[in-house]
Amino acid sequence: MSDILKEVMKYIPDKTVVSDAVFEGANIVLYTKNKEFFLNNNGTIKEIVNTIKKRVELRPDPVICLDQDDAEKEIKKLVTKEAGINNIIFDTQRSVVVIEADKPGLAIGKSGEVLREIKKKTLWVPLVKRTPSIKSKLIENVRGVLYENNDYRRKFLNKVGHRIYDGWLRAKKQEWIRINFLGAARHVGRSCFLLQTPESRILMDCGVDVANEKEPFPLLESPDFKIEELDAIILTHAHLDHCGFIPYLYRMGYKGPIYCTLPTRDVAALLCLDYISVGQKENKKAIYSSTDVKEMVKHSITLDYESVTDLTPDIRITLYNAGHTLGSAMVHINIGNGLHNLLYTGDLNYENSNLLSAAITKFPRLETLMMESTYGGRDDNPPERKESEEELIKIIKETTEKKGKTLIPVLGVGRAQEIMMILEKNFRNGTMKEIPVYIQGMVWDISAIHTAYPDFLNSSIKRMIFHKDQNPFLNKNFKQVGSHKEMKEVLEGGPCVIMATSGMMVGGPSVEYFKELANNVKNSLVLVSYQGVGSLGRRLQQGEKEIIFSKDETVKVKMGISTLSGFSGHSTRKQLLSFMHNLEPKPKRVILVHGENSKCLDLATTLHKLYRIETSAPRTLETIRIK
Repeated sequence: MSDILKEVMKYIPDKTVVSDAVFEGANIVLYTKNKEFFLNNNGTIKEIVNTIKKRVELRPDPVICLDQDDAEKEIKKLVTKEAGINNIIFDTQRSVVVIEADKPGLAIGKSGEVLREIKKKTLWVPLVKRTPSIKSKLIENVRGVLYENNDYRRKFLNKVGHRIYDGWLRAKKQEWIRINFLGAARHVGRSCFLLQTPESRILMDCGVDVANEKEPFPLLESPDFKIEELDAIILTHAHLDHCGFIPYLYRMGYKGPIYCTLPTRDVAALLCLDYISVGQKENKKAIYSSTDVKEMVKHSITLDYESVTDLTPDIRITLYNAGHTLGSAMVHINIGNGLHNLLYTGDLNYENSNLLSAAITKFPRLETLMMESTYGGRDDNPPERKESEEELIKIIKETTEKKGKTLIPVLGVGRAQEIMMILEKNFRNGTMKEIPVYIQGMVWDISAIHTAYPDFLNSSIKRMIFHKDQNPFLNKNFKQVGSHKEMKEVLEGGPCVIMATSGMMVGGPSVEYFKELANNVKNSLVLVSYQGVGSLGRRLQQGEKEIIFSKDETVKVKMGISTLSGFSGHSTRKQLLSFMHNLEPKPKRVILVHGENSKCLDLATTLHKLYRIETSAPRTLETIRIK
């Protein structure tokens, strides 16, 4: 056992009460067969935590837990019916029972009294989770993968813990830190950055560029990247340009952890499965399979915002709200024993949206900032969100009056839910006539995930979700479309709004709808997402009036085309500058990524002039030594 486990055991008065001491990643778990010690350890565990400054949990050894059938009956007796228990799942390897309920607060009880009773009567550790307001097969499947592999997970997490605490793998001759830019350098798409120290190899994001058929993947053939040396992956958020290549790493033999938030894990799994599905429909060879996506889920370690965790002996991270999409995170990385502090923003939104709170700006220490620059150019100051909302409602009203249909291609994650909240608000306030809003693609499942994790949403949406009759995602005008027959009925029906993926119109149902609606002047297309270079959406923005899909399929564009850029999950140039202005403490160096060439350089120049600090905009395959 590692020295830290020996250190922990020094604080246990009677060593015989602990039957096993293991790691769960950076956390330490003690198992006991002693019922009295489990129910009352007289502050021993608290003393250990205060001393070693690590999370330590005490659980019952599985052999003393009440039989599952009897435990389930006991739980149902103790939890009031009003809590609405929908599922009880036993994680036998960890002595944990997961209780899924409509009203988690009632299942927990005042000051946790119900949980204490469950613990006392069953000797299981109860964990309460909210049942999603919208039923999601995906969430069930993700949780199923974890529970089915709980024996593997226990061994895997223990192995991760040993990597963290067992000391140095590589001889440490000197201290240095460098970053290799394997994608998204002076470019939007395929984000992938390799952080290296003498001890650690950490990959920050690993995505695909869905709009680039020539170079869609990160350049992992770089001599610096060796998959067998990779310690961990940090995923900032679930968009394909950040997560879409991760299952491929598991296909190629990676067996290490991926760190992210809970909703990011679930949404990333859905997006990667959808990526496979869209590729198959377009007769493209899949680079990975659903089995590889399961491997990604199986090796996930989820973190809450502002929860500190070790990744390796010299890397410690904390995730902070990035405001970009559900569960999106900025990664604060503490390297060495106070050697250097790096903040990688991923994609950030420094503005309160209809769904999320703005990215935060206060950190314990900060020397280097690695920031996105999607809209970092001098001309990147789109309309205010309120102005775009008003314009969207105006377009829908005018299209409806002409008996036309409004097609809104959306990113399945974030943008779709933002638009849904705007429409719901206008229906509820009576500022717009109620019409059907047809939702196709993965949007429905991702909306379900939003209802499962309301704590990641802003306070007003969270409150509404807690009251079923006010839940904005359950508005009666939202209707799911799941088949070609239903799609045909939508096209043959009356005025409506159609929200369909993909947002850049590089595949998916949005393209199919476009083909059917483009030739009619009564219809409208509203582009609300970033349109990558070469995408169909970008071509329509640029005014193309004839789209050739194949030798036998040409579509003439007569429908109205509008671009509304005020809904972006990315910060405008003004917001990026404001984010930098409000950062505490100020970094000594700024590295700009995730932006087109001119935008990265433009923002780098401005920040250098304003703050007289070192700024850079590296190219793909460049390496920067930051210490």
